[in-house]
Amino acid sequence: MAEKEEILERIYTIPLKRAIIAPRQRRAKRTINIIKEFAMRHMKSPNIKLSPELNEKIWDRGIRSPPRRITVKMVKDEEGIVTISLPTEE
Repeated sequence: MAEKEEILERIYTIPLKRAIIAPRQRRAKRTINIIKEFAMRHMKSPNIKLSPELNEKIWDRGIRSPPRRITVKMVKDEEGIVTISLPTEE
């Protein structure tokens, strides 16, 4: 079976300042939800998957202090599944 072909690839910088409104013990979880909502709105697909590296980056400083903004790469394949990961620098 062939590899999944990507049909759309974009790099976004997502502002996450709305996560600070959430209670301290829910900020990292709220950050994940903000990223998923952003992806649904911009990539027009409800099927969203986050890479483990992106998850580690968000949770790196704990649940109380997630990053204020993050740059991500979103790839949408032919089945409509959007994979969100950190952009690789080459």
